Amino acid sequence: MGDFEFSLVFYHRGHKLRPELQGFRLGIQKAQEAINNSVGSPSSVKLENKGDLSVWKSDEIKKSLAKGQKGPSKERRLHAQKTPKTERTAKQLLGELYSDREYLEKLLKDEDLVKGRTSGGERLHDLILSCISYLDTRTEFWQQQKPIYAHQRDRKLSQQQRKHSRQNTMSDATHYLLTNLDQLDTGCPQETLKRANEVLKVVQGWTEEAFPNKREVLGNLHSCIGNALIDLGDMDKALTHHYKDLELATQSNQIDPKSRALDNIGRVYARIGNFQKAVDAWEEKVPLVQDGLERAWLFHEIGRCYLELKQHGKAQQYGSKSLTAANEIGDEKWQLNANVLIAQAELERGNLEYCISHFESALDKAAVLQDDPAKKAIQKALCEAKERATK
Repeated sequence: MGDFEFSLVFYHRGHKLRPELQGFRLGIQKAQEAINNSVGSPSSVKLENKGDLSVWKSDEIKKSLAKGQKGPSKERRLHAQKTPKTERTAKQLLGELYSDREYLEKLLKDEDLVKGRTSGGERLHDLILSCISYLDTRTEFWQQQKPIYAHQRDRKLSQQQRKHSRQNTMSDATHYLLTNLDQLDTGCPQETLKRANEVLKVVQGWTEEAFPNKREVLGNLHSCIGNALIDLGDMDKALTHHYKDLELATQSNQIDPKSRALDNIGRVYARIGNFQKAVDAWEEKVPLVQDGLERAWLFHEIGRCYLELKQHGKAQQYGSKSLTAANEIGDEKWQLNANVLIAQAELERGNLEYCISHFESALDKAAVLQDDPAKKAIQKALCEAKERATK
């Protein structure tokens, strides 16, 4: 058997032992193609008993065949004139082995080296020639099996087909998403939930090879479904979808989707009164937030949860962080909210002086914003704090 036949045997053995490995199946296919390309398929070979075979009975012919005619020596063939075109073809066909062939030719020019022998008694000159001859034989075989221009043509065609197919798939998918995602924000949670679930089933059937942004789109859909379920009051199912959004974002190592998922998880837990889990989700979100307004909101919400948990010291700390973030961006609304949170935390801690100071700051911001309901609530809380301070 030849090299390809041996390869086919061992690929079959490997596939039998490890059928789950794609490499063995690919090896079987490639070996079979190589064998068919070199010798042809059995169906293409037709033997005929035509012609005059009597010439083979001639003793003279037999003797001449037995003696044989000496062809050009290996060394003579190696020193045959080489054109740049043949060299370029050999380099493309041999690949990494071409540098080995060049090295062997350099060794052949070393007169002192080629005079030596191996430990087994074989002349180094003959050994080097046999190695070069083997590489040349492989080059000729690969060239006959499939000329180099055919390799280049097939590779270009394959690349163009893959690119065209991928572009068509992505174009269709993008059009489908743009059409359907625009229709999700209907203002009606029942309709949004229905459409988002329909799109989710379609996207789940796509491959990541055809649509690389599959995980990102799935995360968006789970987030959309989760928010619709919050509006419908189904908090358990909402959490399931927001956690799925978090899982996909973590797998893709995407910051914004992960921040969104943690935000929504915290909101659900806060809505159902599980303030500790809301804090856990939101504190995990803190390093992911860069926007000043979002930081002011996030610190305020964490501080509000700690206030509900009776951890007034942490509530005051996060209130101060929220106020700092609001001051950096000059947002008077969140300056008001942060001052109220700090005042409430200081009131519970018994620091009435600080409490009154922050209530007064909040009252000033409410006046600037012309927020009458806030003014009334703050004035009432401020009066109560002053009464406690005078007792």
